[in-house]
Amino acid sequence: MILVAGGTGTTGTHLVRLLRARGENVRVLTRKPSRASHLEGVEVVVGDVRDADVVRRAATGVGTVVSLVQGFAGPGEISLESIDRDGNRNLFNAASEAGVEHGILASIAWAAPDSRMDLAQMKFAAEEHLKSTGMAWTILRPSCLMETWTNMIGEPLLKTGKTTVYGHGRRATNFVSALDLARFADLAVVDPALRGQTIQVGGPNMTFNQFVEEFAVAAGVEPKAAHLPLPVMRVMQYAMRPFNLVMARHVQMGVVIHTRDTSFDAGPTRSRFPGIPVTSLREVVAAELAVRDAPALAQGPRNLAENSAVAGAPRG
Repeated sequence: MILVAGGTGTTGTHLVRLLRARGENVRVLTRKPSRASHLEGVEVVVGDVRDADVVRRAATGVGTVVSLVQGFAGPGEISLESIDRDGNRNLFNAASEAGVEHGILASIAWAAPDSRMDLAQMKFAAEEHLKSTGMAWTILRPSCLMETWTNMIGEPLLKTGKTTVYGHGRRATNFVSALDLARFADLAVVDPALRGQTIQVGGPNMTFNQFVEEFAVAAGVEPKAAHLPLPVMRVMQYAMRPFNLVMARHVQMGVVIHTRDTSFDAGPTRSRFPGIPVTSLREVVAAELAVRDAPALAQGPRNLAENSAVAGAPRG
């Protein structure tokens, strides 16, 4: 049995389908059972990682637990501390106590204890706790999820004909598709060689200006964008917190991306795993638009807004 915490979001939907295609028994932990209606042949446990009793029940009889949870987009009590740090601690403690053999964590490429990005600090704490449990472990460190930014940048472009880019948009960062992250997680489930490894999962480097242009080409719209100045962003990352915490977190990530080098060469990792293709932004946009325009069937997240994620925060 494979337990996927955060199995109903964009990355989770891809992963569950990959696991089920191989005939794996899958249990999904989700706060809202209706969000799992598009997943076929899975067992659903209702609750979240903040509840120690729920995660103990979810971990019973499990061989591998995969954490794709994130509090990046959550308001109020759903926070980076309560989900990405403490929730993962609950999950991996319960898994260890239940005799689970292997834990897999979707972290973030820039996880560090002294990061200027709150998410990176919380993910690093979760990594360290997983390593301390005594279970075999695999840590996946994805870069910015394309699906997160197709929502942040692409949705306004489709709705209003114009979008907003954080900063000047000329500094490159690394992007990766949630599908690629799911493929790495799927491989980590079945390949013992990935245990005890921290794997940086990346894709192409591009600037946000290039991101807008690529999205516009794929969507068939004009790449019109305004730019939010960096001094304004520095203030907004704190001033917005009492009013719109999710937006404040996105702005903080934008500040980090535009003040440090968040690009890297994904080639060495990709060459180790040639069976996992590199999904392009145009492919991601085409796939999301196809789902968005399809009839209202139970297909999982059905539009760009529902596909929002961190990213880098990986959304579960």
